[in-house]
Amino acid sequence: MCYEIARSRVVRMSTATPARTVSAPVIAPPPTTRRPAVDWRIRFALLSLIWGFSFLLIKVGTGGYAPFQVTFGRLFFGTAVLAAAIAFRRERLPRGARTWGHLAVAALLLNAAPFSLFAYAEQTIPSTLAGICNATSPLWGMALSLVALSEDRPTRRRVAGLGVGFLGVLTVLGVWQGFSGLDFRGTAMALVASLCYPVGWIYVRRTLAGTGSSHLTLTGSQLLVATVELALVTPLFTALPRSFPVVPLLAVAALGALGTGVALLLQYGLVAEVGPTTAQMVTYFIPVIATAAGVAVLGENIGWNTPVGAVIVLAGAALTQSRPMRRRAGRRGRSAVTSAGGSQP
Repeated sequence: MCYEIARSRVVRMSTATPARTVSAPVIAPPPTTRRPAVDWRIRFALLSLIWGFSFLLIKVGTGGYAPFQVTFGRLFFGTAVLAAAIAFRRERLPRGARTWGHLAVAALLLNAAPFSLFAYAEQTIPSTLAGICNATSPLWGMALSLVALSEDRPTRRRVAGLGVGFLGVLTVLGVWQGFSGLDFRGTAMALVASLCYPVGWIYVRRTLAGTGSSHLTLTGSQLLVATVELALVTPLFTALPRSFPVVPLLAVAALGALGTGVALLLQYGLVAEVGPTTAQMVTYFIPVIATAAGVAVLGENIGWNTPVGAVIVLAGAALTQSRPMRRRAGRRGRSAVTSAGGSQP
């Protein structure tokens, strides 16, 4: 998920742009005149690859460790990367019990819960299906925004997008076959995980926008709290591993350091340079890369309905996020609290 505080000032929550899916908080910094050493298109492609391969890494990690242990390791290594960045920039952590209380809820909704659900889901479903389920987050976000955010008015285009996306989900699941061979428990977990992101974003939008803290400190603090939450929960449901398989351990480390820590820093830079609208387009590349990785590396089998349904889901998600040009022009230059970068896997 992403917090973006726009570059001039923060407007009241009633003027914020409609919700989109998000995975970890990001607050965009003031514009800078320094040109990044690496072109934003290369960083965009790298972010797409990292998050697309995250589902493969989850699958490999759960092959050697319990789902909660995979999630804890992911959060631990991700927090370490952001803690190093915070120390390098000499930034201070947020202050106030109220802020940390909200961060604890955000950490649960945007990190601890969805990461754990995806890890449990991939014990019984292919990583390709998990990646496609993750792409439903914009659909959940649109539906929830109509209920939870009074400023988001339904339009024909957005309602049509929700309908198209739902049709895509049914296509992926193979409804005409009576869901034959589908693991309902694992699929439901993956879908609920994708629902957690917009729920968490709406919560953050109402509680943490405008705290005055930087993107980096809020993101690092949220991951730190999520790591503590998993440190408390994991021993209650899992025993210490008797062995430490190297390949799954490396997968978990990469999932945390790259798929969470480095990816969030990349996302932050993209939002700052090209804006949230362009940055959030990474959402539509994740399921494509996840499917290709699952088939090519893990040898997962997919039917024709999986890629076709994924395309329909993405088309529906794109419709729910689209706006008429005149409305976009009216918002240009306006400060806002918005999402960017799509849902983190």
